[in-house]
Amino acid sequence: MPIARLLLVALGCLSLVACFGGKKLPPTLLTLTSSAPAPASISRIAAPGEAITIDVPVVPKELASTRVPALVGPTAVAYIKDLLWVDAPDKLFQDLLQETTLRTTNRVVLDPRQSALDPGLKLTGTLTRFGYDTAEGMVIVRYDGALATAGGTRVETRRFEAKVPADGTANTVGPALNQAANQVATDVAKWIGG
Repeated sequence: MPIARLLLVALGCLSLVACFGGKKLPPTLLTLTSSAPAPASISRIAAPGEAITIDVPVVPKELASTRVPALVGPTAVAYIKDLLWVDAPDKLFQDLLQETTLRTTNRVVLDPRQSALDPGLKLTGTLTRFGYDTAEGMVIVRYDGALATAGGTRVETRRFEAKVPADGTANTVGPALNQAANQVATDVAKWIGG
């Protein structure tokens, strides 16, 4: 029995390595967690048009990776050593937006796969910055959001940005990104309202 478990663990590790392009994995993988207080339980009802559907944001090529980018000049991007996301950052940021909005507003929050129920308001956007800037010594999260009513009768756009100091290492960039992403998610939830 112990040999079977060891083989299962080894296969699991190999599949993880395969998912990350055969590269040696760092000791931990980075994710985003909501800093908004979590209620014990949530039960909500929305009238037609009152729910919010939050889409996965569009990202530039340097963010379409599990690696964490570092802007090292006006036209150069490197990646932080030993720092990988557990999933694509656009999906992680969508999850954070959904969870923060759920925790801090009274809205029914829908995933795009549920939008046939009643999309209500729809939040789309572009995550233009989501990494470390070496010139500023800061992690920068910038999200350009677009909030539309069902049918697009009204559309509003807004830019959100948060900066948190870091030293460019995996130990500081990861927590700083989570903090900055939470600041942006909280501001977006306030903008959505309800």
